[in-house]
Amino acid sequence: MDGCLFCRIVAGEIPATRVHEDERTVAFLDLFPASRGHLLVVPRAHAADALEADPEDLAACARVAAELGTRARARLGADGITLQTNAGAAAGQTVFHLHVHVVPRYADGPRMLAWQPGAATPDELAAVAEALRAD
Repeated sequence: MDGCLFCRIVAGEIPATRVHEDERTVAFLDLFPASRGHLLVVPRAHAADALEADPEDLAACARVAAELGTRARARLGADGITLQTNAGAAAGQTVFHLHVHVVPRYADGPRMLAWQPGAATPDELAAVAEALRAD
């Protein structure tokens, strides 16, 4: 897609430190990492986010993210891994090409949560579950 930063990286028009490539995905180091080894996994085909992506591309991104997370734990000494994707500006998405963050977490590093845990009553949970169930 014209003007898409990640499409331009995939096409080789913009340099990136690539760590993985296959027929569906490209993974590269984030220029503004949340931690040592922070990676982005993107599909080669443009999709704005996970909700609009081809299911096969989304599955490929998830598979590669898991593989790279496992590798980061083994080779970088990460104590944990955050796998995250955002869909829409309200969710914090800033580049509108599907990408999965693979963020190694270290015991001595900051703990980062994207939300403050709340509470819900059983009635609220039941109402939300009903709204989300398939017809």
